[in-house]
Amino acid sequence: MELANIEKLLDKYLDAETTLQEEQVLQEYFTSNDVAPHLQEYSMMFGYFKQSKDETFTKTIQLKPERTKKNWKWLSVAASVVLLFSVFMGNEEYKKYQQRKQFAQVKEALQLFSVNLNKGNNALYAVSNNLKKGNDAIEHLGTYEKTVNKVINTVN
Repeated sequence: MELANIEKLLDKYLDAETTLQEEQVLQEYFTSNDVAPHLQEYSMMFGYFKQSKDETFTKTIQLKPERTKKNWKWLSVAASVVLLFSVFMGNEEYKKYQQRKQFAQVKEALQLFSVNLNKGNNALYAVSNNLKKGNDAIEHLGTYEKTVNKVINTVN
């Protein structure tokens, strides 16, 4: 009866369905000297488990300080700040570039306006000069008319 119970517990153990008490029963059975021959292969496994349970590690383990983790946290914060600062500065430089570009366009338009205004002034100076010539001619005509009238008055 005990062998049938052990085989059922072994099947449950292999399916990972045993409790700690059932595993303890299996451990005691397989580490004893009266193991059934067809279950002999499991005795080495449970023997290993018993032996490894008694082993302890005696060397000291050197743990890394947590400062490195904090440094990584601060490094990510610093990287975020640098990224935000560079985006801000890039945006400011882009605004300055746009202002310079608009200034150059306005300057070019004003220069074109100035050139055309100077052409208009030159045309007005030409008209003004022609009007002066016309006025001078009319003045000469007025003088000629006075002279002709004097001659006609003296002849008559």
